[in-house]
Amino acid sequence: MSDQLADRPLTQPDPARLPVTHPAYDEILVRHSAAMAAGASGYADPVTGFFVMTAAFHADRGQCCANGCRHCPYVE
Repeated sequence: MSDQLADRPLTQPDPARLPVTHPAYDEILVRHSAAMAAGASGYADPVTGFFVMTAAFHADRGQCCANGCRHCPYVE
């Protein structure tokens, strides 16, 4: 587990967690950005409907939880 943020904007997910080839990639980024702009802790995944935490939510926690989160700001 890490407590160092990755060297990328919080709006940019690690490609290992969300590959650009994902069929809903663009919609996911739109929902993620909207949630972060609204100060929400997450958004509904457009494919599964599951609640997904934002990178800002994870960054505020202060460390990686090692659960493989889509928007983890700590993975390189």
